[in-house]
Amino acid sequence: MCRTDQDQDQDPEREQDKGTEATGVAFTDLLEDSAEELYEQAPCGYLSTLMDGTIAKINTTLLEWLGLTRREVAGRMRFTDLLTVGGKLYHETHFAPLLQMNGEVGGIALDIKTADGQRMPVLVTSKVKTSHDGEPMLVRTTVFDARDRRAYETELLRARQAAEEARRQAEADRERLQEALAVLQQSLLPAELPTVAGLEADAYYHTASPDLLGGDFYDLFPLGANRWAFFLGDVCGKGPQAAAVTSLTRYTLRAAALHDPDPVAVLTTLNTVLHERYRSGDTRYCTAVFGVLHPGTGHVSVHLASGGHPSALVQRADNTAHYLPTPGGMLIGVLPQAEFTPTHTRLFPGDTLLLYTDGLTEARTGPERELYGDEALRAFTTAQPAAGPKALISALSGLLAGFGEGLDDDTALLALGVPAPRTTPASQDLT
Repeated sequence: MCRTDQDQDQDPEREQDKGTEATGVAFTDLLEDSAEELYEQAPCGYLSTLMDGTIAKINTTLLEWLGLTRREVAGRMRFTDLLTVGGKLYHETHFAPLLQMNGEVGGIALDIKTADGQRMPVLVTSKVKTSHDGEPMLVRTTVFDARDRRAYETELLRARQAAEEARRQAEADRERLQEALAVLQQSLLPAELPTVAGLEADAYYHTASPDLLGGDFYDLFPLGANRWAFFLGDVCGKGPQAAAVTSLTRYTLRAAALHDPDPVAVLTTLNTVLHERYRSGDTRYCTAVFGVLHPGTGHVSVHLASGGHPSALVQRADNTAHYLPTPGGMLIGVLPQAEFTPTHTRLFPGDTLLLYTDGLTEARTGPERELYGDEALRAFTTAQPAAGPKALISALSGLLAGFGEGLDDDTALLALGVPAPRTTPASQDLT
């Protein structure tokens, strides 16, 4: 079959040959540039110096940057004359020794003095040319314009400085916030427990996060007629809203106790107040134990009630420990009518009543992150000497610290006890 002229014009192979030919022409045009022109008009500076630094040859690009003529430079100036004062010092202390030792130095950042008297950042690479015998003859140097790079580095440094300043400011703001939260947290707790005749009391508060307000609370205060009221509880949630509920709860319990100190009546009043206050919108509730202490002859009577709170634990003088069960006590503030479970006991010399929030028993322990639990707490308390509230609180604060990251909730502890009688050692016969 014969091809027409039109078919031949559309032959792909012929078209490819034409493209190759055009490319070859372009390369030919490029190669027509002389080596001298490529040297003089290169996009970077070139110069050759004798071993003492005297400039023997320099290209036009670098001369234009410097604002000098070839006659002013070649054979009259040394390479260091092109540098700023700082550049000269660096050249003498670092650049020249490295070049002499290694025969080449690459990518060194220096500044040269430009035609307008300004500093121009450059990257300098130098290499020693040697004779056939290995003797150094001259130094060839390239000088690259680093103004864009320096601008980028300056901007990067500025951004880093701004970020560092922002970080420092954030840290300062966080410290101020933590200080404010700590002060507010302390305002929700008694500054110190009162001194009660015939009774020893101690408390401890562990804050899981300095950035969040906790909702745990406790208090001990007089009712008159040789009676004392105490309470400990935990508000649902954290933060400012939980703190507001905590404040309302504390003042309600105190006011209700002065009106009617019966523990069930006090918790009922608190339930009514919380339910009325938060029944529309965001429901807020808490758990709490409220009780009354009545010192008697040789003992202290304890009458308490619980609303959804972990049972109180009693450490006896004989180194046993048991819980005061309060089954059926309901959460406070959820329902308009709630039932609360009363119980009572007596504390004798050496006995201690411990109240705590669930941050203690719900701590995670071991590689399996198991709950610490009520039984572990009872066993721990049993293992402690019956030395009174302060000793028990000290041991429990150490236990909490040992949980580390396993303790992720605030924990409040309140211990009340009757001091054991002091024993006087028998006098020894010195005769």
